[in-house]
Amino acid sequence: MSLVIKNLQRVVPIRRVPLRRKMDLVRSILGVKKFDLGIICVDNKTIQNINRIYRNKNVPTDVLSFSFHENLKAGEFPQPHSPDDYNLGDIFLGVEYILQHCRESEDYCDVLTVTATHGLCHLLGFTHSSKAEWQKMYNQEKLVLEELSRYTGARLQPLSRGLY
Repeated sequence: MSLVIKNLQRVVPIRRVPLRRKMDLVRSILGVKKFDLGIICVDNKTIQNINRIYRNKNVPTDVLSFSFHENLKAGEFPQPHSPDDYNLGDIFLGVEYILQHCRESEDYCDVLTVTATHGLCHLLGFTHSSKAEWQKMYNQEKLVLEELSRYTGARLQPLSRGLY
């Protein structure tokens, strides 16, 4: 199905083609290419507003995920009942925030890919609210990014690295 990447900000230039290519690979690795996915790139003001409304945190952040399917357990695939259910949800990338926290030695597109992969794991039920949940999420991210690295040659590390 489709991967839609929308850039709703003008602060940071976004190269959508490489991001799309990498996220299509991530979707293949995870086995979710038959599901629609939205990735929306926003600035600090917008991501802060969304974070305030949905998480009661009035600060910008790197990624927010909104799953189409509720109550998925870590690693479960959605069980669509109709064609309209073939949707994973939307990932909002705070691209300005991500750029501000990107190290000089890091490739910005790689960091966007890692962050979007983290968001996609959330859409598949992974969380990091406890050490046990974090370990599952970290392992999943690591597995996916290692496989992606084989295709791209990049050395990608999970976003959730070092949370616990």
